[in-house]
Amino acid sequence: MCRNIKPLHNFEPPATQEELRAAATQFVRKVSGMTKPSTANAKAFDRAVADVTAATEHLLDSLVTRAPTRDREVEAAKAKERSRRRYATPA
Repeated sequence: MCRNIKPLHNFEPPATQEELRAAATQFVRKVSGMTKPSTANAKAFDRAVADVTAATEHLLDSLVTRAPTRDREVEAAKAKERSRRRYATPA
């Protein structure tokens, strides 16, 4: 599950609330061991996602870097190329 969490720091444009929440949801799913909580656990699960989202936002707002900002399209193209090479079938 956590393989779907993508780096969110130092991108232009910055990470959106949707991206922060998606990463938080993946983290809480992994830690809790459940992809969809039962009705009895839904409130705790949702609260954890909100808390992790807030902590992630605070972290990203606090980080400092000297590296140039990364471009989402360029990084996506690099990831696509890595995936193509990783899963390429031998000729």
